[in-house]
Amino acid sequence: MSLQPQAIPPVPEETSRVVHAAFPKGNRYMRMRDELGVFFSDQAFAHLYPHCGHAAQTPWRLALITIMQFAENLSDRQAAEAVRARIDWKYALSLELTDTGFDFSVLSEFRDRLRASGAEQQLLEIMLQAFQQKGLLKAHGRQRTDSTHVLAKVRDLTRLELIGETLRHTLNTIAKVEPDWLRAQVPDEWYDRYGKRLEEAQFPKTPPEWETLASKMGADGFRLLDAIYADETPTPIRALVAVETLRQVWLQQFYAPTSAIQLRATKDSPPGALRIRSPQDLEARYSAKRSTEWTGYKVHLTESCDDFMPRLLTHVETTEATTADQEAIPRIHQALKAKERAPHQHIVDQGYTSAHLLVHSQQGFGIDLLSPVARNSGWQAKAKDGFDLAHFEIDWKRKVVRCPNHKRSHLWTPGKDSYGKPIIHIEFKRSVCLKCPMRSQCTRSKEQPRNLTIKVQEEYQALEAARERQKTEEFKQAYAIRAGIEGTIAQGVRSFDLRQCRYIGLSKAHFQHIATAAAINLVRILAWLEGIPLAKTRRSHFAKLATANG
Repeated sequence: MSLQPQAIPPVPEETSRVVHAAFPKGNRYMRMRDELGVFFSDQAFAHLYPHCGHAAQTPWRLALITIMQFAENLSDRQAAEAVRARIDWKYALSLELTDTGFDFSVLSEFRDRLRASGAEQQLLEIMLQAFQQKGLLKAHGRQRTDSTHVLAKVRDLTRLELIGETLRHTLNTIAKVEPDWLRAQVPDEWYDRYGKRLEEAQFPKTPPEWETLASKMGADGFRLLDAIYADETPTPIRALVAVETLRQVWLQQFYAPTSAIQLRATKDSPPGALRIRSPQDLEARYSAKRSTEWTGYKVHLTESCDDFMPRLLTHVETTEATTADQEAIPRIHQALKAKERAPHQHIVDQGYTSAHLLVHSQQGFGIDLLSPVARNSGWQAKAKDGFDLAHFEIDWKRKVVRCPNHKRSHLWTPGKDSYGKPIIHIEFKRSVCLKCPMRSQCTRSKEQPRNLTIKVQEEYQALEAARERQKTEEFKQAYAIRAGIEGTIAQGVRSFDLRQCRYIGLSKAHFQHIATAAAINLVRILAWLEGIPLAKTRRSHFAKLATANG
């Protein structure tokens, strides 16, 4: 389909007359159109379309429909029906009342175009630019971030279900492209064993029977892989994604085939970040946080939180479920800086912070990463009379450390920790340390001297400064605003189904989160324009009694 960018048409007179008669006080889409405009233009999406061919649906409408669709949590069919039947949607989209709309598949095609070109971020970015021009979003203000879990749009499979479903998925995929070859390879009993979906209720209940079935399916999978990688097998079969998935799952779940097919022990299994959880969604991963366990992804929401301004989502980061929060922070800062929207202060919880990030955020982006940091966890810090790291005097220039008894260190050795981050190992002479009268306050070792492992100077000093700052009343007051991001996550979950993937795969999940963020911003801006105040923290009647009694 081709595109010839056109100017945004005005609302047809008949549509305007009927809509204003039906909604004399207006509704949110009328207010959006009248006060905010339509945000998008065809020119912004022109690079997604060729210059010749059948005329395409105007992308500015499709972009706006997508946001309205997510604002009301509608399916593609429901959104297409709303375009055809709802007069307030026709008003927002400059459509005649007699317009018959379009086939719902146009919406999925538009999403595919956005994702294929990496332009999905424009749904949110163009809106934010419009809000910034209207003075509704402050540049270089304060922002806050938090994450929540997202469930993949696939079944949560047990280990035996994963093995059986992976083999069944591979057989179904090959049957589409090379049915004759597959018919010659599979025995008759496979049609009964893998002809329909495998569920836990169908499996044996005792461990010996369970292991026997797993070994039988494992042997079937190895047999199929041997046939696939035989010289005479058609090459297109080996190129199928399902075949590679089968190979990886069998490598993760079974030891190399011998006379007996054996499942891998847990200690020999790959880490969770690599382990496939479903043949339908190869990027979904299992993770757990406290009492919450899930298979899917994580979404990190970043929003503005300046006083007397609307709370607007400025960035969305979607990651695998096993990705640590600390890994997301540099990507968030880089994205915000590229859009000239980096905050001067970024408020996050402790999971997003490290000494390295405190330094990197300030030096690389000019961002003050405001967060609690871990206190010194050594027994010396917990003991009232113990000598923790704070009791040692570090001379960075001379690369010398003095202990509480004023003895100099013997060795200063740069190195790296298990994560590849630079650290410094410091040792004191054994002969001096063993004779020290304060030794019991310094180390519990009876034969070894006190050794220290510290961060490099910039990170060490940044961490110590953060520890001191979090003791102040100013920090407590500044950090209190972080709690508001919990309300944003709650709004996303309850009103926009944020924790449930609509689509399969990380890329599509990220698109959903971007569109959801844009929809949340639209709802919030309209509430702001209507003068609706932010909701206050709710407290139960019983909890209020405690305050009254105090």
